[in-house]
Amino acid sequence: MSKLEELGKKNKVAIHSIHDEAFKSYGRIVEGQDFSALIKYMEQHTDIPADGNIYVAFVPEMEVLPGAAELQKVCFGDMPVQIGYCNGRNTTYNGFEYHKAAEINIAVTDFMLVLGHSWDITPGLSYSVDQAEVFYVEKGAAIEMFGTTLHLSPLRVCDEGFKGIVVLPRGVNTPLSDAEKTARDVAYMAGEQEARLLLQRGKWVIAHPDREPLIRQGVCPGVTGENRELFY
Repeated sequence: MSKLEELGKKNKVAIHSIHDEAFKSYGRIVEGQDFSALIKYMEQHTDIPADGNIYVAFVPEMEVLPGAAELQKVCFGDMPVQIGYCNGRNTTYNGFEYHKAAEINIAVTDFMLVLGHSWDITPGLSYSVDQAEVFYVEKGAAIEMFGTTLHLSPLRVCDEGFKGIVVLPRGVNTPLSDAEKTARDVAYMAGEQEARLLLQRGKWVIAHPDREPLIRQGVCPGVTGENRELFY
């Protein structure tokens, strides 16, 4: 039995492959590029935390490795990028973000991703978790998620946890200045609903009310439905 089949039997929601037709509205598989130096760095120089996740927006040593410049040229049209990572032990999906820009994920280990569409967030800023779909990403695969794709941390498929490389336009997921926060709040008070979701630069977030770490950061508690966990 393959790992994908095993995950499908253990969970009450469908687990798709990124090779399935269902993935095409969320992103594409990146092919024809050599990410081996980036993967090797991740295997040798990064750890999986004992609990929770760790996200590092950019690692200067990774950004000069073989393959990094080609990735920036081919996938981002030579716009400046940041190369970092997310490692962890997450098993739940109760929050989503989107960037309005492409994001590349490279699977250093197998993991799952829960994906949705930003256009399904209602004008009242709610999103039903039942609209999201789960995808299995095998070790070594690289995917581009579209700017309209809701996502958050990967989910592990083994006891050891997961490792994933994250590539975004330079500056995404960095803190808003006080002036930018004020401008965001003014825009929301003036009726621009989406401004309520802006948490960091290029990072719009919506969460389940039970996702306490995000709610404490001021994230909109608009995800409705079951606070779900995936089993492996």
